[in-house]
Amino acid sequence: NGKEAKYFYDLTWVLARTGANWLRTTQPANSSMKTPILRSCLLATIVAACPTAAKAQQSTEIMKFGTVNFQNTCSPAVQSSFNRAVAMLHSFEFRDATAAFNETLKLDPECGLAYWGIALAAWGNPFAVGFKTPSQIQRGLQAVTNERATSSKSERERAFVSAVANLYTKNESIDQATRVRRYRDAMAVLSSRYPDDVEAATFHALSLAIAADPGDKTYSDQLKAGAILEGLVKDHPDHPGLAHYIIHSYDVPALADRALHAAHEYAVIAPSAPHALHMPSHTFTRVGLWDESIKTNVASISAATKLNSSSESLHAKDYMMYAFLQTGRDSAARSLVDSLPASIAGFDPARPTGAAPPSAAFFAIAAIPARYALERGMWREGSRLEVRPSTIPWASAISHFARAIGGARSGDTLLARTEIGELNALRDKLVELKELYWAEQTEIQIRGASAWLALAQGKKTEAIRIMREAADREGATEKSAVTPGPLAPARELLGEMLLQVNKPAQALVEFRETLKHEPNRYRAIAGAAKAARAAGDSKTARKYYSDLLTLSSHADKPGRPEVVAARKFIRSNR
Repeated sequence: NGKEAKYFYDLTWVLARTGANWLRTTQPANSSMKTPILRSCLLATIVAACPTAAKAQQSTEIMKFGTVNFQNTCSPAVQSSFNRAVAMLHSFEFRDATAAFNETLKLDPECGLAYWGIALAAWGNPFAVGFKTPSQIQRGLQAVTNERATSSKSERERAFVSAVANLYTKNESIDQATRVRRYRDAMAVLSSRYPDDVEAATFHALSLAIAADPGDKTYSDQLKAGAILEGLVKDHPDHPGLAHYIIHSYDVPALADRALHAAHEYAVIAPSAPHALHMPSHTFTRVGLWDESIKTNVASISAATKLNSSSESLHAKDYMMYAFLQTGRDSAARSLVDSLPASIAGFDPARPTGAAPPSAAFFAIAAIPARYALERGMWREGSRLEVRPSTIPWASAISHFARAIGGARSGDTLLARTEIGELNALRDKLVELKELYWAEQTEIQIRGASAWLALAQGKKTEAIRIMREAADREGATEKSAVTPGPLAPARELLGEMLLQVNKPAQALVEFRETLKHEPNRYRAIAGAAKAARAAGDSKTARKYYSDLLTLSSHADKPGRPEVVAARKFIRSNR
């Protein structure tokens, strides 16, 4: 029966974890075997040997979201549903978490802490840069109001509710960034008051990461968050929030390698969460592990499709498109573009379904075809991209930027000017909406496109000056979690421009700088090779051409022109 099935499944998981930990301690230090792989193999072996557990594994009643033990004063009958809801909340499965919190309330109407969970779920993905909608604010306020009517039984539980209330209270008069910082400060107080509370520490770390200033290149808040989370992992290896938030905390180039262990673990901890299957690709993208990024996004898309989570699926497809293009797998990338109409048909922006908000879906819908054109240098194709309807100005900017760059680099200066005008209007709208992060990102796009337009008009000095301004501004900020990377990194565009005006030595400097921030980028490596060769540095050219061939080992045959040139150069310079 169901209870027995769950018992046997839980037993197999314990055995798998125990076996993996034993192997972790008994393997030689230089062993190439990886604990996550071992645990997966052990689980598969045990499940295969136990038909009851195999049947249980297929049951949606025992989907795996990790292990959470949030101490509370709610009735014993709801502990399972409550902790399950918190586990889903940690993986940003907000719809299902809200349903589980409501299930908890049906069984125990006095469980006020469930309203805290509903309020936090209403906020949605805290790393989604942009203002929360009025409906989100209303849902959050209502949940806080309901909890206060119920009145949680402990001071600690009331502190959790008071902290989350900061996100919603006085939203008309207090700007969103200030409310987020107030939430962070309240969580700091709560965590210090209850130093042994794992959930308080975990949510405090999350609050530090989401409130971090994208212009702070010391990454002080991200490092504080990471230190808190890493201090908890040893004693709570199956906690979904720890692995998840470590990845987010270190989702910047300078820190990304610190998240590799969490990236390999998270999908194993919470394999039923599409977002948990996608999140490792954030780290894999930051360190240039493209095959790993593709594999984890394939799994995420499959899981999201089964759950009808169209936003999550589209978000994962954008990350997967980026990885395909960095490895020259253009036919696979083309398949993603071709599948876009079906994905759009299944997308309902009025129905939030998971970690990726509708804005992430709009972004992916614009970015996927734009990446396909620009990453392959198909400028005329880029100039003809369709601008699909969108309620998100910064998503629309993606299409207009691609069209502007495509127009300028294919000689259609009239189109480029028109598209730059569209970008200016979108930037002004974002300023009016006080979406200042996205207004700055759009300003960077305006400058990049304007620089290439100036070059097309023969204004070389002006073009380089404007392009350098764009690169410097982009370097002073950080990408949003909504995207695997810029549509075309500004410093890479600067390198390509310097190559075009016959300044290869300067171009090589810019490509190298790009690769520090965007490791294993195809166009940056190809550009560095070409620049070194033009500058007469055969040794450096050979190094980058070799890197390009390694990067393209699984690319379509015969490969892009840069790969063909790399093979020819290596053959003639042995």
